[in-house]
Amino acid sequence: MTDRLVFFGTDDFSVSALEALIDHGFNIVAVVTKPDAPVGRGRSITSPLVKAIADNRGIPVLQPAKLSDIAIDLKALHPDAGIVVAYGKIIPQSIIDLFAKGLINIHASLLPRYRGSSPIEAAILNGDPETGVSVMRITAGLDAGPIYSTAILPLSGRETKPQLFELLGRLGADTLIKILPDILDGRLTALAQNDDQAVAVKLIRKTDGQIDWNQPADIIDRQIRAYLGWPGSRTSLHGREVIITAAHPALPNEDVSRQLTHPTATASLVIDRLQPAGKREMTGREYLAGHNRG
Repeated sequence: MTDRLVFFGTDDFSVSALEALIDHGFNIVAVVTKPDAPVGRGRSITSPLVKAIADNRGIPVLQPAKLSDIAIDLKALHPDAGIVVAYGKIIPQSIIDLFAKGLINIHASLLPRYRGSSPIEAAILNGDPETGVSVMRITAGLDAGPIYSTAILPLSGRETKPQLFELLGRLGADTLIKILPDILDGRLTALAQNDDQAVAVKLIRKTDGQIDWNQPADIIDRQIRAYLGWPGSRTSLHGREVIITAAHPALPNEDVSRQLTHPTATASLVIDRLQPAGKREMTGREYLAGHNRG
């Protein structure tokens, strides 16, 4: 395909889209991602996964601290359009203007609901019956650009963030591949969002993971599923700091006498899995047995 595309992505959510574009023969002339950064307890310098994919395919990689630093480089590529998936930075108008056919973005929600950085967490936290992806054109407003297409994903109500992250990543990639030729050829028109229906979501912080046991059991359960991985759902049990990784509200007739539970504002919460500080993840029953042994 002849259109010259620049791919912007950093988070692992962008991997499915980049791989799909390459596998379907789209002409990716460069990948723009964040600089390598320290990761984990060891703070080892780590590259974004999209960089490794691009390197393996012989695609040039740009890692600017500021996008304005590579404006000349981007212009020299003579790009027709850009694809933006979880890049992690606001793209200034001066960069948007370099792309004659615009910047096309995959956003992990059904816009205008959940504009912002945590749409996957928001869908779980709010107990939504469905979520999805939106393919949109980037404008100066945060996630406020016109929409080319959406795809809906029904939810069971038991999804965790990592599960939904993977499902929406694949759904976004599939949706983009189906409609991108029509976008590039001008056959598909983007429709403006209804700003009156917009719902903004916040940046998740580490402190959001602290469990408030005065909340109802179903709310705490949603938080545990939404914050799995990061920031993690933290609390103290029997004087030990733990991260709860799986739980469920006790069912009306459920026998919880041999399970690890904690009272909430409503039903007890059954703690299915947890990770004590400095130890491996274990089941609630394993933790309870260890505590009872003293």
